Amino acid sequence: MREGLTADGAGLAGDRVVAVGSAARILVAATARALRGADCADLGHPGPLSRFTGAPEPVRRAAAARTAGRVALTAGQTAEVDAGRVARWFVDQYPRRRYPGVLFGSPHGAAAHLAVALGVPWLPAGFEMSAHWAQGAVDRPRAALDHGAALAARLLAGNPDLHLRQVHCPASRGALAGATVSFAARWRRLPTAYRRFLTDRLEPGAPLLLILDGRTWPVLDSAPGHSFQVGCPGSGLDPVDLHPDSPVLRQVLRSTGADGTRWSPPEVSEPPRPAEHGVESGFDLTVQEWATSHRHPVHRVLVPEPAVLSAATADLYRGWLRAAGKTGNRLVVECGRLIDPWQVVRAGMVPYWCENATRRSVAGVEWWLAGSEPFSSVDVLPEPPGLRSPAVAGLPQWLAVAGFGRRRRALDRTAARGYPVSSVPTRRATEVLRAQPYDLPTPPPMTVAVALEGLRDSGAEQGLLVC
Repeated sequence: MREGLTADGAGLAGDRVVAVGSAARILVAATARALRGADCADLGHPGPLSRFTGAPEPVRRAAAARTAGRVALTAGQTAEVDAGRVARWFVDQYPRRRYPGVLFGSPHGAAAHLAVALGVPWLPAGFEMSAHWAQGAVDRPRAALDHGAALAARLLAGNPDLHLRQVHCPASRGALAGATVSFAARWRRLPTAYRRFLTDRLEPGAPLLLILDGRTWPVLDSAPGHSFQVGCPGSGLDPVDLHPDSPVLRQVLRSTGADGTRWSPPEVSEPPRPAEHGVESGFDLTVQEWATSHRHPVHRVLVPEPAVLSAATADLYRGWLRAAGKTGNRLVVECGRLIDPWQVVRAGMVPYWCENATRRSVAGVEWWLAGSEPFSSVDVLPEPPGLRSPAVAGLPQWLAVAGFGRRRRALDRTAARGYPVSSVPTRRATEVLRAQPYDLPTPPPMTVAVALEGLRDSGAEQGLLVC
């Protein structure tokens, strides 16, 4: 991030608090740059694991743990976190002008693309943090809960407007799950900085769109404001796969150097609830209250699975491009942090965003392509997860996605090199998309009415609810 984006105030700077590489951080940065007419060439740098692609697994795991420890919050720093300052850091990244609307909610790459097409900001309903766990172990979820509860108490003491969802997931975090604890911090009401932003930057009557991740997961309530879940939907696994007798779990733990015989997660008796990227009901309610009192309409988009919003947004982009006289026949399949909304618009391409490199996520784009009008070219940017897991898609599956292109079928070689244990920076997407031919001028901004109609038409059969 550039220097000078943090606002004045107490506590740690926002760019120190929000986890490096987390979805909310990347998507705000990418959207803000696109609204300034800039790409993501300055985002990210080669990760440390890029130097250890051919190294033995223990060496790679140790390097990952050391790197995570350098950027994670210490126990003392958790007491200095100011969620209000984080909110100010998010809004201060956007150009100071009036906007015809705003998107809120769960992190999703398609939401960033939608925001750019509409010419509006995207603001997250929460953010991720990681904190030190010096004596941690991947195979000790109960100990992770105990350590996380002590940290959560420090965090909540100064931030009562947050709910902290702790996530212990060896399948998505690998060895890092034993070096740090991960929190998804969700605002329980609209932050003051967001209210001020809406008041100062929205055009009269501009609509507010709220993106809601509808996925659920078994959750344990640890204490007021702190909940705990083992595993997560983004891992590509199901809750049953985290059972101590699961062969899938044993394979995951072996890949992290952990001992499956020590795995004993806390009992969860409550029914499944919104997973870590869900939106707090209080946040939703206060958005509605602000909108009503200031005479702005509110629309909600409930997303049952990430692939559904990705497919609907890709269909919407295709229609938007064709209405502007473009072919809409060139597709880019992005993944995780490999995203650049500005370069996508500049090249006149259709974007489809995969949440990550799991087999389930890649299967989503395969099914969508199988039922769509063919594309003349398909460029695929697979983000290596940096770990091995039975849920991770192999390169043949990614190659099958590229194979849907009629004339051009391209799988990025840099991302594929060392896959799945390597790492590539966000700017790799920019480098690939910069090589695409220009298709200017860019289309005029999409209207919210057109966007909502398109999402309803394309996503209704897949369970996308727009209201």
